[in-house]
Amino acid sequence: MERTVIIVFLSVIYSALQINCQEAILHISNGGTDRQYCIVHNHSWTPLSQTLDAAVQYPLVNMISTLLCDTSGVSPEVVKGKALVVMRGECEFSQKALIAQSLGATTLLIASNTSLIMPSANESEYAKVQIPLALMKYRDFLEAQQVFGEGMQVKLYAPTQSKIDPSIGVMLLISVVTVALGGFWSGACERDRLSTGVTGGGSGENKADSGELSLYSPLKVFIFVALMCGMLVLMYYFYNILVYIIIAIFCLASATALFSCLDAVMEKMRCGTGSFTIRNVNFSVRSLILAAVCISISVIWGVYRNEDRWIWILQDLLGIAFCLNFMKTISLSNFKICVILLSLLLVYDVFFVFITPFFTKNGVSIMVQVALGPDASGEKTQGNMVEVPAEPQAPSEKLPVVMRVPRFLALAQNLCGMQFSILGYGDIIVPGLLVAYCSRFDVWINSSKKIYFLSCCIAYLLGMITTFAVMLLSGMGQPALLYLVPFTLITSAVVAGCRGEMRQFWSGTTYEREELTAP
Repeated sequence: MERTVIIVFLSVIYSALQINCQEAILHISNGGTDRQYCIVHNHSWTPLSQTLDAAVQYPLVNMISTLLCDTSGVSPEVVKGKALVVMRGECEFSQKALIAQSLGATTLLIASNTSLIMPSANESEYAKVQIPLALMKYRDFLEAQQVFGEGMQVKLYAPTQSKIDPSIGVMLLISVVTVALGGFWSGACERDRLSTGVTGGGSGENKADSGELSLYSPLKVFIFVALMCGMLVLMYYFYNILVYIIIAIFCLASATALFSCLDAVMEKMRCGTGSFTIRNVNFSVRSLILAAVCISISVIWGVYRNEDRWIWILQDLLGIAFCLNFMKTISLSNFKICVILLSLLLVYDVFFVFITPFFTKNGVSIMVQVALGPDASGEKTQGNMVEVPAEPQAPSEKLPVVMRVPRFLALAQNLCGMQFSILGYGDIIVPGLLVAYCSRFDVWINSSKKIYFLSCCIAYLLGMITTFAVMLLSGMGQPALLYLVPFTLITSAVVAGCRGEMRQFWSGTTYEREELTAP
């Protein structure tokens, strides 16, 4: 009995997580070759099969020269029991469908030279149409003609899209591993710095000497957040100009960050550097090779940045390197600075995601508009009307400030236009700075179990899981810092309080400086 209840419960949950989308798939074959094309349909008409195997195959009759607004010039014997493709225009979709149905056609495809939209009609018309109806791109039909000729066999099916996509798991893995590695690297650098006998507790001056930058003043934190707000607003109003500047900066910064990461790995593996001298200037062979590789990857991304099918891999690789290097280079001097910075950025995130839609003309938040670009459609929400361009569009530039992973189960949607799950770099870097501080504090107190670092990493994982859970339940994107900041800050504070180290944890590098200089 219990087993039956569990199975029924899981079945209900699975059904609730399935989404019927407007995009569907047209499968064309001739026995030896097959292709798949994007089509758009309406579930209020006769629904399509959910799998290719369940779909019925019909021969396709090419009547692209007619609009099928009446039966003149069309012989029932030619189309009976077959799928029919006609041109869009002059009369309603329902009128074309009823005429095709009266002629004995089993399926109606409407080729369109304009954007594909969900075919709709009056409520009374839906029940009259008993055959599947869908729109396809005219250019796709011309391509199919060149590939298959006139002997085309077609199947129409509409796979359901699950709200839970493997891309969420990949995104969770990327974020957690990046935060953990960044924090570990920061702690390792602090251990190396202390082992060399450098004192000063990570003060801004000593950090600068080692190529690192420390935020130790609340005023600097306020200025930093104010600059972020100003930059975001400027990006919103001058996106088309500033986007190219940001792309150029990202290419340079990500290549430098990737070099720093790979060089650290090579150093850990004790790979030889190999050097030679030209005009009294020493050159490291390893550094030259790494620099060439990193610059090449960055340039390839810059050239092919709008190729959605594969370039996301390079963008995520460069993004991971950028986040790691940021967490290693920028350090927060104490928990007080962590609380101020993360709290301000939490307010910043919530304001620009939830509040700004009330002030923008199109009702889209400034954060989403800047992150996805002015006319990006990769993150359409459930219920939005689908509109698929009939012709290839010039790619719109997007800021390289997010991790992107394609939605692997959105088969029909990816056929019409790649769909991505995204996570902003800030959702990794901002909590990552606190994780890095916890890692350095473990070094300062000689914690062999790395209790602060591990606790903060677990808190970050739980915060990310909560973020994705709320996103799936609400059906809309969430400002991740709304959940990550409380999880990580509260967890760190609780650990420090339970261990009786809150004073030291709050003071941070000041405490370390006192301990190191004590007689």
